[in-house]
Amino acid sequence: MLPEDPVEAHNRHVWNRLVDQKSCFTTAAEDSSFVDPLGTVDGLGWLGGSIAGQRVLCLAAGGGRHGPLYAAAGGDVTVLDISDAMLELDRQVAAQRRISLRVVQGSMSDLSMFRPNEFDLVIQPVSTCYVRDIGQVYRQIARVLRPAGLYVSQHKSPVSLQTSLTWNPTAIGDHTGTCGGYVLQRDYYSTNPIAPVQQRTHLREPGAQEFVHRWEQMIGGLCRAGFVIEDLVEPFHADLAADPSSLAHRSAFIAPYVRIKARRLGEAKSSLVLRDF
Repeated sequence: MLPEDPVEAHNRHVWNRLVDQKSCFTTAAEDSSFVDPLGTVDGLGWLGGSIAGQRVLCLAAGGGRHGPLYAAAGGDVTVLDISDAMLELDRQVAAQRRISLRVVQGSMSDLSMFRPNEFDLVIQPVSTCYVRDIGQVYRQIARVLRPAGLYVSQHKSPVSLQTSLTWNPTAIGDHTGTCGGYVLQRDYYSTNPIAPVQQRTHLREPGAQEFVHRWEQMIGGLCRAGFVIEDLVEPFHADLAADPSSLAHRSAFIAPYVRIKARRLGEAKSSLVLRDF
């Protein structure tokens, strides 16, 4: 196991505090979600209609939602999270619903506690923004995911992390003469963490340190780690008629998230890709 990174140690304390504060980011899955647990977590149908018996790693996914739902859908689930308080929520939900799952405290950047090819499916909700090196995360996942296994992840888009959270009525408008906008504030190529926010918002976690990952790091990094991308969507949250500075209004200008379906290449498939024709 690697020594704990100072940024990750900071974010562990942040998430423990958010649990204590009963933040909206730490809400366990509601009863209605368990009526059709796979449909709840896989509305796009990427997982083929069943995960029964599959070995599932819910990565950086504590909080009493993803792990219990994938377990209720028939998966053999392991939840890894850096926050012990978030993992405790998984334990509580699992006990209440008599669901079997395993919880492991650790970093998404170091999966050395798992065997090579240990999982059939890796699920990662929004969390890569909390580490400096997204490529290291991808390489760790590639090691523990079996060849042809699926990796489904969601990320904060670079431009969303670069841009102000609040509507600026004095910003230069568009070609129609409309004034106001969200302001691009962050250097795209900076490797430093962006300034933490303190106010409650649906787009940023108060106090957390986050990093902007460029598209070449998010998408190219997946390919370089041995994955092929099968699908990519931007979850829709937009409503131009919503109040300025709200999630819905800002999302009409800036898609906040991207969800990626990637498959780990096996040795045979990799040799075909690398062959010189």
